[in-house]
Amino acid sequence: MTSSRLRSDFVARAILRQSAQDGRSAMLLRKGDPDAGSILVLLQERDGSTVVLSQTRTAEGEAAWLRASGETPLTPEETALYIERQTRFDPDIWVLELEAPGFRPPFEATLV
Repeated sequence: MTSSRLRSDFVARAILRQSAQDGRSAMLLRKGDPDAGSILVLLQERDGSTVVLSQTRTAEGEAAWLRASGETPLTPEETALYIERQTRFDPDIWVLELEAPGFRPPFEATLV
């Protein structure tokens, strides 16, 4: 069974709001297409290292998140290059940056 797809602007605002409720820093770095732009979430530690999550779907069609940056956290320079490459590939992409100790998403996230 596939779940219905929510508008990207709705999902992005919900993630930012949920993150800020815990008193964490949560910023919109890039606004994408409000209807169908994909979303990248930068989970950032205090030292500047970052893990990038990207929206995906499970085999069953359910919404999920993929650790797109790999197992090793990125440096600030590597993060900037990653975002630059992704925005060249997809100009409709949203980019959110969240303070995330231990790289734990401050929102409900199924990781695949």
